[in-house]
Amino acid sequence: MKFKILAAIIILLIVGSTYVIISTSSGNIQPLGRLSFVKISNPDMYSGSPHSKLLAQYAQDRGSNTALVVHLAGHTNGYPCYQEGNVLIEELGFQDGATNYRENNNYTWLIQSSVGMLLFGVPDGRFRYVSDGIVFNNLTDAMNYLNEKAVAHGQVGKTVLVFHGTVRGGDPNFNLGCGAPLYYQVVWYEYGRWAAYYYIVTGILFPYFNSPYTWYELTNAKQLQDAYNSGQLDLQYAPYQD
Repeated sequence: MKFKILAAIIILLIVGSTYVIISTSSGNIQPLGRLSFVKISNPDMYSGSPHSKLLAQYAQDRGSNTALVVHLAGHTNGYPCYQEGNVLIEELGFQDGATNYRENNNYTWLIQSSVGMLLFGVPDGRFRYVSDGIVFNNLTDAMNYLNEKAVAHGQVGKTVLVFHGTVRGGDPNFNLGCGAPLYYQVVWYEYGRWAAYYYIVTGILFPYFNSPYTWYELTNAKQLQDAYNSGQLDLQYAPYQD
């Protein structure tokens, strides 16, 4: 009996995964998942930084020249889009309109708000969005802006989507980090509920199998977090600090 139940679950997972992959094959977004666990430089999303170059490589490996990284909007640089070699890196941050967004974090989303958002998506009007210093009151306007920017850049292939994922304190294995709620919302917006479920799970696992920095970040997480919080990772000639 237990074997039959296990077999049925495995079949459902295979069928469900196949359905999601097929149903998202014709879209403009390719969700990958989490980019990083902790900061190894500050800022870590600007031209020439390790995580920026890694994201550009992810895009190039998948035949794309555009990538979108999503964040929790916690600083004032306005999330500018920029070039990393031949790849256009687009940035989008979200502000949680239901709380003070500077005090909000992904534990809040996962614990206090997770059931409603996971089951029914992000409520209309809850988030605001920031890119290139422009504040958007809904995701449609924000995505239209980014899509137009990608087209003007001469977009090739699908826009690769990641959430930043960095955690400033605590164990990054258990905190999804910067941008996870917006990643989930963008996938839901583009492909629907089941795709959002599928890609948040695969996205959590993604860096463990793909990022060359995973071992370094996780084994040095406490030291890197302390260095970031004390300003030791700040780059002198960077255009801004995160």
